[in-house]
Amino acid sequence: MKPQNVIFPCGELKLEGLYYGVDVKTPVPAVVVCHPHPLHGGSMHNNVTSAIADALVESGIAALLFNFRGVGRSQGSYGGGIAEQEDIGAALDWLESDSEVDNGRLGLAGYSFGGGVALPVACTDERVRCVALISPYFESLPIVLLQGCRKPKLILVGGSDDLVLPSDVERYGREAAAPKACRIIKGADHFWGGYEGTMADSVAGFFRSALTALS
Repeated sequence: MKPQNVIFPCGELKLEGLYYGVDVKTPVPAVVVCHPHPLHGGSMHNNVTSAIADALVESGIAALLFNFRGVGRSQGSYGGGIAEQEDIGAALDWLESDSEVDNGRLGLAGYSFGGGVALPVACTDERVRCVALISPYFESLPIVLLQGCRKPKLILVGGSDDLVLPSDVERYGREAAAPKACRIIKGADHFWGGYEGTMADSVAGFFRSALTALS
């Protein structure tokens, strides 16, 4: 199915998204996918987020990409990573309203800045059943959050990433509460050029396993 342009509310703002549906007659699991830093060119039209959405659909999982406030046609302005958590909540609200989606099987994925913003939402929003963090960038250390979050977690980083160090991600993996998986993709850097397929297959496989277990 061709991705569908959508607009959804977040308080007084309107945010734009891109919904990747699955052509089946029964409700399917779905994942909200969060893009990298708004102040450094990040948007839903990103090689990493797009690859994840394609891989999810191939796995029978719907995906909602969206632009954080102040990006593209999304209203508002950059919120320092705090207001953006409200944007994720609004994206989950939109998925809940879609009759094609199984509300009991919702996941959350975030890349770079999107990963840093996604983690606190995943830990506190009961609708999120599992979370994947791809090259996650955190303004402050997330150890306490990871230690207290007992939802299935995937933390993925490139072995040649010089912005989010693999050694830091390995530490996150050690500290995180189970269930968890921490994977390093040898050769990939922070931007995943040439490794999009490997990364996306790993992310889709995680969600396929975690969300199918809930059916």
